Amino acid sequence: MPEKMGLEDLPFIPERTQRPRHHGITMVMDKGLSLRAAEDLAESAGHIIDLVKLGFGTAFCTPHLREKVRVYQSAGIQVYLGGTFFEAYVVRGMFDQYLRLNHSLGLQVVEVSDGSIRLRPTEKVKFIRRLAEEFRVLSEVGSKESGILISPNRWKSMMERELEAGAWKVIAEARESGTVGIYRPGGHPHVALIRQILKRIPEERILWEAPQKAQQTYFIKLLGANVNLGNVAPDEVVALEALRLGLRGDTFFEYLPEELRRKFIQQIPDKKQQTPENVE
Repeated sequence: MPEKMGLEDLPFIPERTQRPRHHGITMVMDKGLSLRAAEDLAESAGHIIDLVKLGFGTAFCTPHLREKVRVYQSAGIQVYLGGTFFEAYVVRGMFDQYLRLNHSLGLQVVEVSDGSIRLRPTEKVKFIRRLAEEFRVLSEVGSKESGILISPNRWKSMMERELEAGAWKVIAEARESGTVGIYRPGGHPHVALIRQILKRIPEERILWEAPQKAQQTYFIKLLGANVNLGNVAPDEVVALEALRLGLRGDTFFEYLPEELRRKFIQQIPDKKQQTPENVE
């Protein structure tokens, strides 16, 4: 943890959960950072990162993979392979080799997904149960394909089934672009779907993929500073933490007392009432 130089005295800052945490998680997507970039990320933001996903199948193409994993783990960050890599082994009938790979890298977290291949629900649950015997399982729910709509009831039943099978968290799919799954093609949240999911699934059991700032802001305002957020870009981690704490314009007034909000919140004049005298 970096030196705060008395900054902890600033009032009206929401309390953040502490690592190792189960709620308020920040998951970062590493899509191919160099070893030096990983070291820089661990130094600058390692204290506020919980998980690093080596996105897609990039682990296969990453030089110095074991060294990179050790860099993250030395900073107290859990590392795991992207769900696409799990699918790449499963589709080739190499699940046992996938297990051995995770063990050889010293990983404690795995992701189970079926965004690229089609797995029957019973097959997916079987993989989750098997992996949960040895690992902390993140299970991804939703399609990676744009235009494929899944009903709220199906989202909820899939999440419930996979949590019951032993998943630690269920991931609400959005891809690295934030334009599918729980979001519309333009990146706007499927508000009705999200609210329906939250009626049945405890919010601390869901990791919401939210690569865009507007999406992160939406979930922080909806669920608070300790919402679980994923697919965060490496260069946005510290900015996200500021967003969580109300130290960025989008969430600045979230945690201030009402009297300060009323006193200092900017009032935007009605355009119809603007005159040359009151317009700067």
